[in-house]
Amino acid sequence: MPVTETGLPGAYLLTPHHLTDERGSFYESLRTEELGRALGHPFVPQQINYSVSRRNTLRGIHGVTVPPGQAKYVTCVRGAVRDIVVDLRVGSPAFGRYAVNELDAASGRSVYVPEGVGHGFLALTDDTCVCYVLSSAHVPGTQIDIDPLDPDLALPWGFAEPPLLSEKDARAPGLAEALAAGVLATWPEATRGTPSTALRSPLS
Repeated sequence: MPVTETGLPGAYLLTPHHLTDERGSFYESLRTEELGRALGHPFVPQQINYSVSRRNTLRGIHGVTVPPGQAKYVTCVRGAVRDIVVDLRVGSPAFGRYAVNELDAASGRSVYVPEGVGHGFLALTDDTCVCYVLSSAHVPGTQIDIDPLDPDLALPWGFAEPPLLSEKDARAPGLAEALAAGVLATWPEATRGTPSTALRSPLS
């Protein structure tokens, strides 16, 4: 299973090899030892969630405070999505940048989202189902929500009509507001003390 780093440090795209015959296909969706080798630390699943969305549903941008922190392994198991991860780690060399990937059930591609990085997607088909394998269990009150339509981020969702948003996502703060509120993790916190190059915020 090739593991390719996206433009965000620690965020990866994983593309499985398919074994096909007249019956169909078989592939490995996740092998934690392979992922851990790329990450340099173990990925230990603690919770698995699923979401089901109609076409043009926009979910995100979502993250979790550090602590407790939460890494995600995201796979589209039915339908297709335009998946976007956004670096929310203050001081990260990629702070405010994003990576876009198309995930669909046919390819089996997955995205690994490290702690401190936000995640969202636009459903491209009806009855789209996304699986989230999580490194920590849900802790009420720790979720971070960022406006997915924040003009400072200018995320390339590519929708042709206004997307369907939850009320919570529609009223979420932009990146600058979240930064000012002090709710975002720092690069050392999110990477557990890994040194980083100082970066001036693109919003400052």
